[in-house]
Amino acid sequence: MSQEKIEKNVGLLIVCTLLAVIWGGLVEILPLFFQESTTTTTLVDKEGNKLDVKPYGAVALAGREVYIREGCYNCHSQMIRPLRAETERYGHYSVAAESRYDHPFQWGSKRTGPDLARVGGRYSNEWHSKHLRNPRDVEAASNMPAYSWLKDAKAKNTVGKNIAAKLSALTLVGVPYTQEEIDGAYAAIGDLTEEEVLIEYLQGLGTALSNFR
Repeated sequence: MSQEKIEKNVGLLIVCTLLAVIWGGLVEILPLFFQESTTTTTLVDKEGNKLDVKPYGAVALAGREVYIREGCYNCHSQMIRPLRAETERYGHYSVAAESRYDHPFQWGSKRTGPDLARVGGRYSNEWHSKHLRNPRDVEAASNMPAYSWLKDAKAKNTVGKNIAAKLSALTLVGVPYTQEEIDGAYAAIGDLTEEEVLIEYLQGLGTALSNFR
């Protein structure tokens, strides 16, 4: 079958293109499901210590729901690419195991603001609070909108209302929550505001992997 014949036959061209894409996808994606570097939940730091990737606690998970609901992922990615300019600014490049328990993951494809994969522990809770209420108070050139209402919204009445069901559902896709964690999820949120649970989520991003090599 000549290339000229394929190019002149629209139906045949579509079929051949689909076959090429399917084959390429199988070759590139399928092996990842069987590679330890992709499937492992244990990483090793610079000193050779094992770092276990753990699922989010109830409070951080509620904060993550706020993060997703408010569309933070539209401007902030959580995937550091293996480029010198990125690793020098943000830290070690992201690895697949970090997102093992993220459903959905927050890799993103656009950065209006900085990457947040390693933001945990870089700033105080007070800094995050000021930043959320009025970003210009901590960064004069910021074009991020203010999220001042989060300080008044009780998380238990919004994202925390169904948090136990959320944890339970995540166990169906392999997140290892215990029944005790599920039963105590709503109580763990207590009277925390949406701002506080969001800060809890942000402060946990990348902290366990700060020494990852």
